[in-house]
Amino acid sequence: MTIRRRQFLASPFLITPALSQARARPNVLLIMTDDQGYGDNAYNGNPLLRTPVLDRLASQSVRFRRFYVSSVCAPTRASLLTGRYHLRTGVWGVTGGRETMRSEEVTIAEALKAAGYRTGLVGKWHLGEHYPCVPHNQGFDEFTGFRLGHWNRYLDPPLERNGKAFQAKGYISDVFTDEAIAFIDRSESEPFFLYLAYNAPHSPYIVPDRDYDRFEGKGLSVPVASTYAMVENLDRNLGRLLSHLDQTGLADNTIVLFLCDNGPAGETRFNAGLRGKKASVYEGGIRSPLWVRWPSVLKPKDVDGAAAHIDVYPTLLSLCKVSRPAGPAIDGVDLAAAMTGSEKIPERMLFSHNAGNRERSPYPGAVRESRWSLINGKELYDLAQDPGEQKDVAATNPEVTSRLRKAYEQWFNEAAEQCGFEQPAIPVGHAEENPVWLPATRAEFGADLKYFGEHGYAHDWITGWSKASSVEWDVDVVREGVYQVQVLYLSEPEGVGTLLTVQAGAKQASARIASATDNEPIPTGLRQVSPHYLEFRWKELMLGEIALRQAKQRLQLTAAGNQISGLRGVKRLVLRRV
Repeated sequence: MTIRRRQFLASPFLITPALSQARARPNVLLIMTDDQGYGDNAYNGNPLLRTPVLDRLASQSVRFRRFYVSSVCAPTRASLLTGRYHLRTGVWGVTGGRETMRSEEVTIAEALKAAGYRTGLVGKWHLGEHYPCVPHNQGFDEFTGFRLGHWNRYLDPPLERNGKAFQAKGYISDVFTDEAIAFIDRSESEPFFLYLAYNAPHSPYIVPDRDYDRFEGKGLSVPVASTYAMVENLDRNLGRLLSHLDQTGLADNTIVLFLCDNGPAGETRFNAGLRGKKASVYEGGIRSPLWVRWPSVLKPKDVDGAAAHIDVYPTLLSLCKVSRPAGPAIDGVDLAAAMTGSEKIPERMLFSHNAGNRERSPYPGAVRESRWSLINGKELYDLAQDPGEQKDVAATNPEVTSRLRKAYEQWFNEAAEQCGFEQPAIPVGHAEENPVWLPATRAEFGADLKYFGEHGYAHDWITGWSKASSVEWDVDVVREGVYQVQVLYLSEPEGVGTLLTVQAGAKQASARIASATDNEPIPTGLRQVSPHYLEFRWKELMLGEIALRQAKQRLQLTAAGNQISGLRGVKRLVLRRV
């Protein structure tokens, strides 16, 4: 493991009289939900939801009227934790390695930990599957949750603590709330920073009956009813968490922040009149609440002006009186003065980008300033008159359109150069992570094969095996040696005898499938079946040992034999250094 030495910069933060009355080191509880849009709470007008805890939190908070995140998961998380636009951090998608944030990025957890904070992450990471791009190497003393973009098991979920697997009991949002409370209770002698990243109400649609039953029979689709049920379950869990702060006497000096990671997913839900949803760069895809409560310092109020996820990092450092560590330049601005006094948020442009998996594509993308939003370089909307972005006024405002398009493309070109749009090789050989998984979602293969769930998200696997098929992984072996190789597979009885071979250069190891598998999905409580979220009982096959040199290289897995059509799927390779 490489130890990164950091020098700290003197940073003169604006300290108002209200701030000077607070303790130098408040606790920080940063809460973010997953796929809960701007309108998925009663406070913002949703007529179907009951969210008394969120409503009360909003009424006690500084509320930002126009707060922007990214339009999909991982980019928001990268910007939130670093204060930088996600492209600068190497994040440009949500799967296949495109969500991997470079380990050289300096997170808010690293900054606060260096200042004496006890730091923890509970929930969803989604910024890298493999060491060193993992929470416990990015400033978090404790990490309990999962690394991927979504999780398939909400009931009794298998999770990890700092790289070690364990089996949790209960519903996943309840589990994460319990873990958050336990972390707070362990933080007795120092201030804490807790990033609580719930994975609800992201699909799969698994939610307890007590919550779902309230929405059944209301004419809602299963996805919408399940989502709303998960939101109300979250509200109840947040009630437990905030009540615990009250009961322990920590509430007055704990900064609580609440936000969402993108707009509502899937079918159209109530979104307060905003256009678009998740993955869209219209207002509805990137608007989120940002509610900040600090009872001993902040008075509840609304703040006008545009703010964004990139601002949370510098703002929290300012409120906590912590100097920013040396590291890459940040894009965000300090909002503390607007929260504690009467200063306005500085006028500036804010940029959004979501080209999915297309490399170096500048669009879809958007740029916003106080009055205008320019979508995809050509659609102009006057947000003062048209917050729902319904009337394109580009033709009558050509100078504004040209100015904003030029600014966006200049920003994109610079950020894209820093991104590089590289899918990083999987690191193999770190002592901190042995064994290493090579998931199917990081493999390359030809047109004869395909992903079971089509898109290759998170838990997907490779199917369609025929003739002599092969898949390949790029790996970066940081320590040469001999590695045991296993493959996780599904097979029909007809597939017994299929020869599986893994090869690196001239080295190879192989074995034949000796037994079929149970190919029925594991019951998980899904209310609507989707191939993305089906779970199976995978069988391990030891292929043998292979010597790997210290270098970047490509591993190939080949299936061959007359029985190959019975090979139903491959989930991953597992490399264990011996």
